[in-house]
Parts: sequence; C-alpha cells; structure tokens
Amino acid sequence: MSGDTLDKLVVFLAKRDGIDKLVKTYQYVSKLVHWAAESSHPGFAGRAKNWETAAGLSRKVFRSGRSLSGLNALRRSPGEFGALAVLANAGEMVYFFFDHFTWLSRVGVLEPWIARRASFVSAFGETVGYVFFIIMDFIMIRRGIKQERKLLSEGGKETELSKIRMDRVMRLMGTAANLADLVIAIADIEPNPFCNHAVTLGISGLVSAWAGWYRNWPS
Repeated sequence: MSGDTLDKLVVFLAKRDGIDKLVKTYQYVSKLVHWAAESSHPGFAGRAKNWETAAGLSRKVFRSGRSLSGLNALRRSPGEFGALAVLANAGEMVYFFFDHFTWLSRVGVLEPWIARRASFVSAFGETVGYVFFIIMDFIMIRRGIKQERKLLSEGGKETELSKIRMDRVMRLMGTAANLADLVIAIADIEPNPFCNHAVTLGISGLVSAWAGWYRNWPS
C-alpha cells in the first residue's frame, strides 16, 4: 500500500460514514460466509453469524445522533425540490431516530419486544427516504445530461464537462446504494423469499457499502 493510499485510508476512516462502510462490509461479508458454511461447517458458520450480529449492532451505535442531520435539513429551506426534499429528510430522520430504540432493545437496555416494532418503523422511514432521494438523484442526473449535451453542442470547456460527469457518477453511486438499501428495508417491512434470502441481503449490503466507499473516498 503506497503512502498516498494509506493517507487517504486514514482520512476515510476518520469520517463517521467511512467507518460505517467498513463495518458494513464486515457485516454483509459475514452474512454471506454464514450462508455458505451453514450446512457444511456449522461451527464456523456460527462464528460468522456472531461477527455479523456484532457488526450490525456496532453500526447502530456509530449512527447515534444521525437523526439530527435529517432534523436540521428539515429546519432549512427545502430548496428547489420542495416536498421531495422534505419527505426524503423526514424519512431519514425517522429511520435513524427509531434505530436507537432497536439497538438499545437488542443489547438489553430496553424490553426485547421494542426491537421488532422500532425496527419496523425505522425501516419504513428508511424506505420513504430512499424512494425520494432516488427520485431527486434521477432528476439531477437527467438535468446533468441535458447540460452536458448543450455544452458539447456549444464547444464547452472540458473542466465544466468533467464536473458534470463526476457529479453524475457520484449520483449513480448514491442511487445504487439507496436501491440496495431499499431492498434490505423491504425485507424488514414486508418479508419475502427474494428480499430475505441471505444472498440477496448480502449482495445488497455490499453494493451499498462499496458505493459508499467510492463516494466517501478522499479525492
């Protein structure tokens, strides 16, 4: 590993989102390992399950206070997106707020029955937030494509074109992460064989984590 890459890794892991994406990678790699080893190596699979559970709970602790980000966004002007931005941020705020009750219940601070209810409300808010964030990103991607075509027809500067293209890549990464996390949230709200399969959850979690790595990696 070069010095420059190591420097970037240190900066990345110093961010709350950076450490979350690392632990999220642990969580969903261990989920896939558990699924693959469950029938042939039950002891090893059990250790992988413990790793998955620990990583999942750790991520919930790291997200303490994240609901304030959504609340702060709601306090400000929603800007050009209006109701879309309000609904997206409100969903995110509900998701992170009730997530606190989920992990407090799972570690034994609160009654065990609270975990399931809080998890459902949290996943519902998460789903609402993801849907509207995805819509806003698609609107911005479409707008960027129109601007790029206009600049190309007018012989625009390469720096302006590069900026539009990089913004599109970042928004596509965000959309990929939100779609993957949407699958995981649906598995909580409306369990079904596809969304709740270990492979579906594992791949979705890793897509979200690695898209997050890309977006948060220092340039």
